[in-house]
This record gives sequence, structure tokens and C-alpha cells, in this order.
Amino acid sequence: MNTLIKICGLTTARALDAALDEGADFVGFVFFPPSPRHVPLDLARDLGARVQGRSQKVALTVDADDATHDAIVKALRPDMLQLHGHESLERTAALKARFGLPVVKAIPVETAADLAAVDGYAAIAEWLLFDARPPRDASRPGGLGKAFDWTLLNQLDPGLPFMLSGGLEPGNVGQALAITNAPGVDVSSGVERRPGAKDPAKIAAFIRAVRAADAARIKGASGL
Repeated sequence: MNTLIKICGLTTARALDAALDEGADFVGFVFFPPSPRHVPLDLARDLGARVQGRSQKVALTVDADDATHDAIVKALRPDMLQLHGHESLERTAALKARFGLPVVKAIPVETAADLAAVDGYAAIAEWLLFDARPPRDASRPGGLGKAFDWTLLNQLDPGLPFMLSGGLEPGNVGQALAITNAPGVDVSSGVERRPGAKDPAKIAAFIRAVRAADAARIKGASGL
């Protein structure tokens, strides 16, 4: 089975088209003003319309209120909500019920103790996303190009699909998949020229690296 790929933090039609043309399974749009990848609603509306069913649209928010979510859902018409803040179990369940959309809940990871949150969110969300825990003085919770110890996920079975995120790029995603056997990967800063500016060539290289890792895994499993 192929690894599912999410290209997150898209802000231009050129970058979005690169992700779509290379076959990204999910395309993510960030609604968080402190991020260099934040998209205003009018741009989100235009980019969302451009997807035309070729990929799943994911709206990423960070501790946003109901009114903000209402506006985002109206503009983007996302297929999934990604909650990347400190949303509680109750808040996660409430947003899922409010919009009737699948939820991806991000869990920051630095040590094995951080995985204690898995069971609670696994009972609510459709996907979990494991990202590196940001430094205490960070202005945003993700997209920092920081990896965590992937071996922490080596034996993890949360009972639902999960994505690996944080510090991934074309040169290391194969190793990350070999260690974690993650069903999905999420990349943002690892396919950029600078924060917020996606590089279509790097997007293509990342997706091809994942597919190469998939092929190697299938070959290894078959004993060829």
C-alpha cells in the first residue's frame, strides 16, 4: 500500500498545481496569521476551487474559535480539519460534530511521555499527526523544520492512521518511513526555498522519494 502524502502550507497556484500534478493525496492550507504560510479567505477560496477533486483539502487551524472555523469551511470547503493547537478532547469532538468532517489531530512529540495523549484523541479523530514539539519560545506549533526521534513511533499502533511530520524533506523521508512505517507523511518547510515559499521542484522530489521508499518496501517484503 502506498504511503499517503500531504503537502501542507500551500499559498500559490503554482505550488498547488505541482502538488496536484505529482499526485499528492492531501493538500493543506494554513489558517493561522503568525505563520508565513497563512492564507486569507479569498485566496483559500480560489485555491480550493483549483483542486477540483484531485486531492483532499485540509484546513489547518490553531486553537481557532467557532466563527473562524465557520468562515474557513465556507471559503475552502475542506474535506478534513487539522487541529494543530492545544485543542482538548472535548473541543476536538465539538468541532467534528459541528461540521461533520473528519479530523486530523496533531500531537507534539519530544519524549515517549508525549504519546500518552494518543488514546484519548484516537477515540475521536480519524487521523493523528505526530510533529516535533516546538521550543517554548516558538511563535507557531509547526512548520519549523524540526524533527523528533522517529524511533519513538517504531512500535506504535494507535488503532487509526497517522501521519509523520516535522523536519521531513526529500533526503530523509525514506529513512523516516523505514523506521516508523507511517501510513502517511506531511511536509511543509522541507519543500520550501524559504519559509512560506514552496519550491515545485522540491515538492516533486519529495513525492518521488516517498514513492521510491514504497517501492523498496514492497520489493523487500516480496524477497526479490
